[in-house]
Amino acid sequence: MKILIVGYKGSEHALAWKLHQSAKVSKIYFAPGNAGTATLGENLPLRRIIDIVDWLKVNSVDLVLTCSASCLAEGLANEVEKLKIPFFGPTKAAAQIEWSKSFAKKFMRDKGIPTAAFEIFSDIDQAKQYVKNQNFPLVIKADGLAYGLGTIIAKNLREAELALGNLMEKKIFGKAGNAVVIEEFLEGREISIHAFCDGDDAELFPVSRDYKRLLDGDKGPNTGGMGSIVPVPWVTAEMMGEIKEKIVMPVLYGLKKMGRPFMGILFPGVMITSRGPVVLELNVRFGNPETQSYMRILKTDLVDVLLACVNKNLKNFSIEWSDNFACCVMAAAEGYPRKYKKGIKISGLGAFDANSEVVIFQAGTKINGMDTVVDKMGRALGVSAIGNDLSSAIRNAYEALDRIKFDGMQFRTDIGKKALIPFR
Repeated sequence: MKILIVGYKGSEHALAWKLHQSAKVSKIYFAPGNAGTATLGENLPLRRIIDIVDWLKVNSVDLVLTCSASCLAEGLANEVEKLKIPFFGPTKAAAQIEWSKSFAKKFMRDKGIPTAAFEIFSDIDQAKQYVKNQNFPLVIKADGLAYGLGTIIAKNLREAELALGNLMEKKIFGKAGNAVVIEEFLEGREISIHAFCDGDDAELFPVSRDYKRLLDGDKGPNTGGMGSIVPVPWVTAEMMGEIKEKIVMPVLYGLKKMGRPFMGILFPGVMITSRGPVVLELNVRFGNPETQSYMRILKTDLVDVLLACVNKNLKNFSIEWSDNFACCVMAAAEGYPRKYKKGIKISGLGAFDANSEVVIFQAGTKINGMDTVVDKMGRALGVSAIGNDLSSAIRNAYEALDRIKFDGMQFRTDIGKKALIPFR
């Protein structure tokens, strides 16, 4: 098989790393890829959907997939399917549960899917008037795609008004801030749910935890994710059964009933609260740091899983995961998630070629001469390690991270550590 992966993040590198192990895969292309993906296949200088589609018209591939929410929002699946090429991922209509938070919130309310209480505003004056009468903290979200950065937790009225001004007046995330969702702040412990879906059936991954804030202790600005662990020790089989019954399957049934059957990865962010699991957000693709952990423990050939979804045969397919734990720690450039320096040389990457416990998945990197350097998006790479237990996986990741250097490198030092504490 020849496969095209659209994107350049660590998640795309991790998927390629797993696909490269399959005897069924003969060639992997990346559009555009990064310095890491170039070691597994061929990077193509393609970024726009129109250019990707034009390339597909003259180059034969057997499957296309992406981790890019923006590509799915722009209808990449629809365009590829017009060429009669199998595509793993939802159509633009089905993907609206991610690219429009207001649509997702109303969808969940209509389908009885547990989610935080909310209101939607497209007028900033009305939004400012609303927050004056609310209890804090409040969660304020840009309606459109903001690449993990558009959620702001306002601790008081001043912060809420500042957030509304940045999103709706200054348009720091462009048209994503044309409308905002303002919702209640939920107390609990957050987890990431991933499910392979074929439109009718879903198979859940082991549960993961993503660390979105830049700094230790879940402080600092939101990012696209600073690390992940899988599985989460305190999450029980009963919790997972409730999540599938009350969240995952109702999303699939609801979208199918609307004429928007969902095939691909359903990725709800969930808060485990005193009233049970509650959806924070719905996503429609592989999570970035999560995938860098997931691919380390997936035993089944990923090609077979993807094709079972594409061919609507998931109910007859068994997916096997190893008993190991995995931890991924992201290393980012100084200044991320705001302005950061590019072209900074990264050293130490070659030290892990023969280490089966640790794999480095590259993200914002490129080759400059003979060097791998920090390039786009600020998060340069993820150190992904496995272990027999969570403590071992965390230790292996941080020991490996000590061997990687670049000027201004920043990372969290607490990935996974709170998950060692039992949930009460």
